[in-house]
Amino acid sequence: MQAALRCARSTVLASIPDSWSNLVTLPALCKQVHMSAGLAAWSGHNTPMRWPNYNKTIFPPQELTEERRPAYVCHMKTNIKYSPWKMWYIACLVRGLSVDEALKQLSFVLKKGATAVKDTIQEAQEMAVAKHNVEFKSNLWVAESFVGKGHVVKGVRRHARGRVGKVEYFHCHYFVRLEEGTPPDHYYYHKRPKSGPELLETWLQKMRNRRITSSL
Repeated sequence: MQAALRCARSTVLASIPDSWSNLVTLPALCKQVHMSAGLAAWSGHNTPMRWPNYNKTIFPPQELTEERRPAYVCHMKTNIKYSPWKMWYIACLVRGLSVDEALKQLSFVLKKGATAVKDTIQEAQEMAVAKHNVEFKSNLWVAESFVGKGHVVKGVRRHARGRVGKVEYFHCHYFVRLEEGTPPDHYYYHKRPKSGPELLETWLQKMRNRRITSSL
């Protein structure tokens, strides 16, 4: 049996061109072949690539009278082994907060996804200072924070009486954009507390929109 294997191996090696002999050998070639579906989550085929490209955007020069365009940095962490529906709550928590406040709040969130979000924000903070000319790393706030659905690994769960059930292992992508400056007082504009004139205008508009039922 061993003699037959040695003969087959010598035959395969003899069929490889001489130009390949210095590049790859048969054991090294075999190690690069993976047929496991679970490894596909880390293969890079399902990794989003458009979000980091926003860091390469080149803006035209600004006029002296224009308001200074704040610096920003986009960062992400892909294929986190966590449900995207659970990660959504954590992503909503840090929106509109300063970086220091966001990291402080995430330190008290007892969820697995909070660790990934905190690491992503810290990496984006360091990237902003090192590569995007941000002077103070604390002068940043979370302008965008959202989640995307990642790779789903499907498996089988055994049940009684020979039955089987489907089980899905979800992964998610987390995206964040930090912007230079102070955060706004009200991140969600439609939820801001309205002033007296605004409340009066809303009430008047509501009254004007009234219609009599079955009328012309």
